[in-house]
Amino acid sequence: MKLFFEDVCGSTCNSQPLTTIEWYLVFICLAVIIAQLPNLNSIAGVSLIGAATAVTYCTLIWVVSVSKGRQPGVSYDPVKTNSDMDKMLRILNALGIMAFAFRGHNVVLEIQATMPSTLKHPSHVPMWRGVKAAYLIIALCLYPIAIGGFWAYGNLIPSSGMLNALYEFHGKDTSRVVLGLTSLLVVINCLSSFQIYAMPVFDNMEAGYTRKKNRPCPRWLRAGFRAFFGAISFLIAVAFPFLSDLAALMGGIALPVTLAYPCFMWIVLKKPQRYSAMWYINWWLGSLGMGLSVVLVIAGVWQIVKTGLKLRFFKP
Repeated sequence: MKLFFEDVCGSTCNSQPLTTIEWYLVFICLAVIIAQLPNLNSIAGVSLIGAATAVTYCTLIWVVSVSKGRQPGVSYDPVKTNSDMDKMLRILNALGIMAFAFRGHNVVLEIQATMPSTLKHPSHVPMWRGVKAAYLIIALCLYPIAIGGFWAYGNLIPSSGMLNALYEFHGKDTSRVVLGLTSLLVVINCLSSFQIYAMPVFDNMEAGYTRKKNRPCPRWLRAGFRAFFGAISFLIAVAFPFLSDLAALMGGIALPVTLAYPCFMWIVLKKPQRYSAMWYINWWLGSLGMGLSVVLVIAGVWQIVKTGLKLRFFKP
């Protein structure tokens, strides 16, 4: 939002820019306003907008980066490590970051629960198609930007990511319209993502009230729940601005949601014959997912210990 404001305002702007915390507050206010939509079904359009903006800004970033050519002095040499073990842990740490990038899996079951399902037309059939299409779109966004970004910048890519690389290397030779549009699309995508990931939390809050009071949750209280969640999100963002440095660790922790829990859930629900082929396959895949999660968590902790973690409490 700050980058978008600077692009729109230009170098001749005399207005006093907002601080980082104030930009956080502007974002969370917008997110809470949009969050008044009642349920997951009602935010289908919001989800579509989020997907479209993600595809567009990812494409803009890698197309501009590649079209401008490689940067002078770019290097593709591997990062030097002290040992093979250190190299292996860095690879596992990168896998953890990739797992975190494919983080939509933690709302898949909530989305499927909103779909009509019968014995003749079970909900898992269209849901499986949707999941495959969604992950294909994610791959089409992330792999071109990773490959194109590495080709254009190599070891010069800033730790803050490709959007900052675009501004750092091409802020002066790229149209302000393109830069501003890219930043705006990122903001819209983040506002959309907030709704999707927060809706299960809202549902749990309202379901808890309904169970306790045995009556529907009134609209004013629903709005209060969502404003409260927005305030908590704002507090966490301001108090712990270094959470993005823990992406690999969180990716390893969240990995069982995709690679382990579904296998164990299938065994519990379907109850296959003990020691049958399907029983062995699901136990093996679930155990493999849990083992991979443990390894990725260890690699994430190792990377944090090795590189250090700057604890910038309340200093976003």
